[in-house]
Amino acid sequence: MAMTDQEEDKPIRSKKDQIRKLVVLALLCIAAVSIVIWIAQSHRRNEAEEVYDTLAQQTRDSAESTENIQKQDESVNAPDGIRAAEESLPGYDPLKELEDAGIPIPDKNVDIAALKEELNPDIYAWIYIPDSQIDYPVLQHATDNSYYLNYNIDGSKGYPGCIYTENYNAKDFSDPNTVLYGHNMKNGSMFAGLHKFEDKQYFEEHPYVYVYTEDGLLVYEIFAARESDSAHILLNNDFSDGDVYRKYLKSIFEIRSMNANIRQDVSVTENDRIITLSTCISNRPNNRYLVQGVLLNEKE
Repeated sequence: MAMTDQEEDKPIRSKKDQIRKLVVLALLCIAAVSIVIWIAQSHRRNEAEEVYDTLAQQTRDSAESTENIQKQDESVNAPDGIRAAEESLPGYDPLKELEDAGIPIPDKNVDIAALKEELNPDIYAWIYIPDSQIDYPVLQHATDNSYYLNYNIDGSKGYPGCIYTENYNAKDFSDPNTVLYGHNMKNGSMFAGLHKFEDKQYFEEHPYVYVYTEDGLLVYEIFAARESDSAHILLNNDFSDGDVYRKYLKSIFEIRSMNANIRQDVSVTENDRIITLSTCISNRPNNRYLVQGVLLNEKE
């Protein structure tokens, strides 16, 4: 007996329905896996940021404890304050000349040696900008210059990564230009705070970057906050050549863009050392936002 058209269509529709169900099921599985991955990544990111927040708080708490100890010494054994100055914690530099010049010194105590031993041997400095979330250890991987772009301080992969330098730079900040990198995180962490310097008033009111090392505190005066292209600064400029370095600095002070804040009254020459803080710009992947400062004090 011959099959009707409807009966012939049933197996075809049945197969199509099965395929459709399999496709839907596969999409649901992909969505479920994506959600699990997203949750795991968010959890790792939150954990990493909590570690940074805890570390930053410890540097402040440690400074308060040190201040209390010094006050006790002054009141009991050194009314003239001499002993307090002489018995400050190892590595602590009061930076007297800068303070006398009116440059504020933060109430922070950063023990780089302890951070290296307890957390990560690649930690070699700490960067701090007041009134921002920039309050982080600085790391450098020995061989992989992009490692800390993709990995956190505990070795876990993903955001927020770390503030880091590449091995083109020495770790003693002795190079003419030391370049630090960090993500422009949407929640304002890492180097997202650099974008605050786009505001002229904020730029004027926050002139200093503080870098803590095992040898002491380095203070940089910010002279430029500006957009740049994505060209690699260190690979495209031989800063060991005085003429190249001088032309590079001159090009910065000649910028007249509305998107740039330049402090013309700050003197920077090829004999100075500078620091460059670099992060991405949202929706402009081929550009970078840079904040640059000149070193005011030499390490003792």
